[in-house]
Amino acid sequence: MDRFVLTDAQWAKIEPHCLGKLTDPGRSGKNNRLFMEAVLWIVRTGSPWRDLPSTFGNWSTAFRRFRDWREADVFKRIFDALSEETDMEYAMVDATIVKVHRHGQGAKGGPQSQAIGRSKGGMTTKILALTDALGNLVRFELLPGHRFDTIGVAPLIRGIQFGALLGNKAFDSNWIVEELNQRGAQVIISQRPARAQKLKIDAKMYEWRHLIENYFCKLKEFKRIAMRACKTDQSFSAMIYLAAAVINSR
Repeated sequence: MDRFVLTDAQWAKIEPHCLGKLTDPGRSGKNNRLFMEAVLWIVRTGSPWRDLPSTFGNWSTAFRRFRDWREADVFKRIFDALSEETDMEYAMVDATIVKVHRHGQGAKGGPQSQAIGRSKGGMTTKILALTDALGNLVRFELLPGHRFDTIGVAPLIRGIQFGALLGNKAFDSNWIVEELNQRGAQVIISQRPARAQKLKIDAKMYEWRHLIENYFCKLKEFKRIAMRACKTDQSFSAMIYLAAAVINSR
């Protein structure tokens, strides 16, 4: 179980954001650290909640607790706490596709209401991410697998300052180029062959884009991220936040 155990340094940053402290209203939580490691075990292994080892306690209790913390945005706060120091000299944007397990389908409102769509790979979800210059996650958006990457870019970059934006040709859009020009940010985006007026980009700087691709590889080491088994976006996002927090704090 050691590979799923949080370090003391990680836990020191996580603990203040957990529910159930003595100063919180309502019932106090029992062994928040063990519970966090239980959720991390689920995210890392991709196992169903019913398969949670008894070491972590009753699986149903753990799941209900996860649901309560998800509703309270605890995992987002933990991600923010463990991602304090970002290097925004430049930012990178990219997307990755994850297959949706049949257990991840069937939420109220249908798949279209939970960022699930049918693409060449079947039922899929797209994780659109913005990372900093070190390749660490800053923000992400969930999209149905068949939607264009550019659809989720606006909320990703809203209110964030960076010196340049790196992206592949999927992000070669006039509105993105215009937005970056207005900001005074450098455009480091590979261009489509059909673009009439070619833009000069820093080819050497563009090579650094491998960092965001490397990040997706790290993220997909967590099996619950590599294949989505969560019915709702809220649960899937919570697991991404926890995995990203652990990665960013290594």
